[in-house]
Amino acid sequence: MVLAYHVIISAYGFWLPNDQRGSWSDFVRRWELLRFGPATKVGHTRSVAREPFDPALRAAAKRSLMYEPVHFNGLQARAIGRAFQTMGIKSKYRIYALAILEEHLHAVIGRHHYNVEQIVNLLKGAASRALLEEGIHPFQSLHQNGNPISCWSEGLWKVYLDAIDDIERAIRYVEENPEKERKPRQQWNCVVPFEEN
Repeated sequence: MVLAYHVIISAYGFWLPNDQRGSWSDFVRRWELLRFGPATKVGHTRSVAREPFDPALRAAAKRSLMYEPVHFNGLQARAIGRAFQTMGIKSKYRIYALAILEEHLHAVIGRHHYNVEQIVNLLKGAASRALLEEGIHPFQSLHQNGNPISCWSEGLWKVYLDAIDDIERAIRYVEENPEKERKPRQQWNCVVPFEEN
């Protein structure tokens, strides 16, 4: 039985649908990006972030995006963390670990009566509203059909955690993740201790 999820939520432009290392995308929507190859959906749940790739090709593909890739700053990360806390309290999510990085975030989230995709969509929506309300949304002035452009990529990367050891390992991974980008570990008010039931 699934007890928790390790999710990665990408900011716009972080992980492209045709990334050479694989993606969770079924197709590439923009012709300008399709020039760099078709979608590279992978069927496994292990991380492919350390797989080899051509950095020049990846940079060229990113330059073909409609908008600049999103890089969250400290103020934006703080707004996202507060929004996650509000949603966690409101919907009784158990967020066991959270790392908000410049281009993506990692979280370990306990099982809930909502499916994980719905939880992530609600968290993204709450974070977007908080960024807009504080006037620090990366695409604050860009609108499409009267709505602000999303600062998030579609979907999420997820791993189902069905053992206590897996949850504890995922929590450690998320807590240590900022150090990979030479940043200190993070503490967020929305994070609750993991306790075996």
